[in-house]
Parts: sequence; C-alpha cells; structure tokens
Amino acid sequence: MKVTTIILFGAVVSSAVFMSTSVRAEDELVASICDYVAADDKNRLRKKLDDSRLKLRNVYDDILCGGNTLLRHAMSNNASNAGEFIVKQLPKQKLVDSGDFDWANANGHGGSAIAAAIKERAGL
Repeated sequence: MKVTTIILFGAVVSSAVFMSTSVRAEDELVASICDYVAADDKNRLRKKLDDSRLKLRNVYDDILCGGNTLLRHAMSNNASNAGEFIVKQLPKQKLVDSGDFDWANANGHGGSAIAAAIKERAGL
C-alpha cells in the first residue's frame, strides 16, 4: 500500500513540475515573439518561429500581446517590417476574418504600411 502511494505521489509531483515547465516555456515564447514584434525585428521573429518549429498561420489566433493580436500589436508599435512579415505568413481568409483591418481604421492606423499590406493581400 505504501509503495503504491509513494509511486502515485511521485507521478503527480513530476507531472505537475513538467506541466508548469511547459507552460512557463510557452509564456516565454509568446513574450519573445511579442518583444520582437514591438521592436520591429523581423529577422529575430522569423528565427524564433523557425527554432520553435512554429508556423505563424497555425498559432496566430493563440498569441496575444497585451490583449491585442500580433498585427494590432505591430501597428500600435509602428513595427512595419514585422507587421508586413506577419501579413505575408497568414492566409488571406484569416486576414479577412480577424478584423485587424477594421480595427486599424477605427484606431487611427488605417494609413499604416501594415494596414495597406492587409488590404492588398486580403483584397479588401
């Protein structure tokens, strides 16, 4: 009885440690991506995505920077190089569905290079 309790306790503790490490790594990855976008560092953003084996089109909806999508975060920080890179990585339909272009127009970013790239790529 004691052996099974000890084994079960060990399994629970090790899974809790593994889960918290995994969550922490994901949080650090998102923070890095947000920082690179804010700094308009397209090359480091691309490298971070490649090193993490992520496709932006698959994770775009899951990444929020201060409550904003990556494109909104890029527009808010005048990060046109990173923003245009993000636009090129996303499918046209995702650009249409995201509402980022409407958000840009409503928040004074309608004249930005990123908004122009969204408009051109999505055919808005």
